[in-house]
Amino acid sequence: MNVTDFSPIIQFLLEQQLNLDTITLLLLFPIVITIVVVLRQVIGIQAFGIYTPSFITIAFVFIAQDSFWDIKYAIAIYVIVLFVGMGMRFVLKKLRLLYLPRVAINLTVVSFSVLFTLAVAGYFDRTGFASTSIFPILIIIMLVEKFVTVQIEKGNRTAIILAIETLIIALIGYTILSPTTAIGRYMISLVLVHPLTVLLVIPFNIFIGKWTGLRFNEYLRFHDVINKIK
Repeated sequence: MNVTDFSPIIQFLLEQQLNLDTITLLLLFPIVITIVVVLRQVIGIQAFGIYTPSFITIAFVFIAQDSFWDIKYAIAIYVIVLFVGMGMRFVLKKLRLLYLPRVAINLTVVSFSVLFTLAVAGYFDRTGFASTSIFPILIIIMLVEKFVTVQIEKGNRTAIILAIETLIIALIGYTILSPTTAIGRYMISLVLVHPLTVLLVIPFNIFIGKWTGLRFNEYLRFHDVINKIK
C-alpha cells in the first residue's frame, strides 16, 4: 500500500514525523477495546476486565506480526508467565509477605523464567521466539499481578478460567487485527484510508451500553427456564 493511498489525515501525521506503526496502533486500539466489549457484554466472556485482554491482544499482534503461526510464541510466553506466576504464589504464600513485596518477587522470577525460555529457544535455533520484542513481553508479564489478585480473591479455578477467557479474546482480537490475516490487512487498510471511521465505535458502544438483554452464554445457561416461561 502506497503512502499516496493514505487519507490526507494520515499523510499529515506522517509529515509531522509520526511513526506509521504508532498511528496504526492508536487507530486500531479503539477497535480492539470494542471487540473486547462485544465479547464480554454480548457473548458473555468475562476475562480479566477490559484493559488486560486489550493490551494482551496488542502484545500478540506485536509478537506475531511477521507470520500468523508466530502466534504460538505469544501463547507460549502467556502460558509460561501464568504457570510460573501461579507456582510462585504458592511458594511465597508460606513466607507470609506483604502484598507488594510478594508481587515484586513474583514478577522478578517470572522475568527470569521468560529470559531463560528465550535463551533456550535461541539455543535450539527458534529465532522467531528468541528475537521477540521486549515491549509485548512486558505487557504479558504484567498480567501476573492481575492473575495473582484474582487467585487471592476468588480462588485458583476462577483465575484459570479468566486466564483462558482472556487468551480466547486476545486470539480473536489478533485474528481480526493482525497484518498476517486477510481481515487484519483489511482493517489496517481501512483505518489508514478512512481513519475517521474509527469514530463509529462511539455510537456503537452507546448502543451496547444500553443493552438490556441476556448475554449469549446466559441464553445457553438458562435455556430450559426460558422455554418454560414461553
